[in-house]
Amino acid sequence: MKCCPIDTTFKLIGKKFSILIIRDMIKNKTRFNQFLDSIEGINPKILSARLKEMEKSGLVKRKVYSDIPVKVEYFLTEKGVALKPILDQMASFSMQYCAKDVFNDRKPRTLQYIERQSI
Repeated sequence: MKCCPIDTTFKLIGKKFSILIIRDMIKNKTRFNQFLDSIEGINPKILSARLKEMEKSGLVKRKVYSDIPVKVEYFLTEKGVALKPILDQMASFSMQYCAKDVFNDRKPRTLQYIERQSI
């Protein structure tokens, strides 16, 4: 191998807030201000930098609408969407093994259980 595949993936998504931006895009949030509202502790400068980095790496595409005022939306590319199973596994791990940090009642749950509850 030329390099570690885990390290390669981590270089794409391992910077602070990147994974949360991807999470929001999976949940159909596409606008800059939606990300600012949803991600605790992020500021506009960092958000802008992360979006540019993810666009450069092929995870995100940016679409500009010529409305007045100009409207910009961000979407996951096929490469970005391919990260969804990884995020699902990360969520499942935390819900099972870190339940005391994730849930108020401290009881473990499965991702499937959470998805059924939100229907």
